[in-house]
Amino acid sequence: MKTVRHVARAVGSTGSTMPAYRVDLHVGTHRLVADEVAAAGGADAGPSPFGLLLSGLAACTAMTLRMYASRHGWDLTTIEVDVRYDITEGSPASIARTITVPHHLPAEQRERLADVAERTPVTVAVRAGTPINTTIRADDTN
Repeated sequence: MKTVRHVARAVGSTGSTMPAYRVDLHVGTHRLVADEVAAAGGADAGPSPFGLLLSGLAACTAMTLRMYASRHGWDLTTIEVDVRYDITEGSPASIARTITVPHHLPAEQRERLADVAERTPVTVAVRAGTPINTTIRADDTN
């Protein structure tokens, strides 16, 4: 029997009494709001769904690189991860990730961090096209 390891859970809810497109999210003990930009009919009360996806990738990348550098005793004072989701007509969508580190970091350390970035958990999950199994259930309490 295969062991399932629960990594994270998020619950989103919306309804007809809420502003259009607003979704209240519960992630563990944290509360977040997702929304669409005004141009798409939302109130821009929080990040868009793609913004949240990219936030997860940026956070995972920065955390993993910081852990790696710390374990190796590298002088990595700051890490910035800029992630964009781009759609080009006639081509598949793509994610562009730019990682900025201090200029004094030696080239071999920058190359190693680039390699590690390609194997962060969220990078691997997105690239693998993680299957999504959907179940619809009726709420008989309302």
